[in-house]
Amino acid sequence: MDEAQILEVLLELAGEAGLRVRVGAGAGTGDELPPLASGVCRLRGEWWVVLARSDSLPVQIETLAAALREHAADLIGERHLAPAVRAHLDPEGTIPGFS
Repeated sequence: MDEAQILEVLLELAGEAGLRVRVGAGAGTGDELPPLASGVCRLRGEWWVVLARSDSLPVQIETLAAALREHAADLIGERHLAPAVRAHLDPEGTIPGFS
């Protein structure tokens, strides 16, 4: 399974978990703004994951996997997932029911 496929599976899981995901251009919108970087934030009670196109696939994967670990552990703990995806979601084998 390649990185693009792993990212696609993680995006599907995020949708099922109710996380809002947006992909940004990766550049600031003005001289006074810094470049966009991938990250997770809470806005008006909803969790958002912003993926910067300028970030590498491994950075986008880790950002999305971290958001899922933090905010959807129950969902991912109940799912049968490919080993490559599971390795990103639970690298230390600590999510109950996920090993």
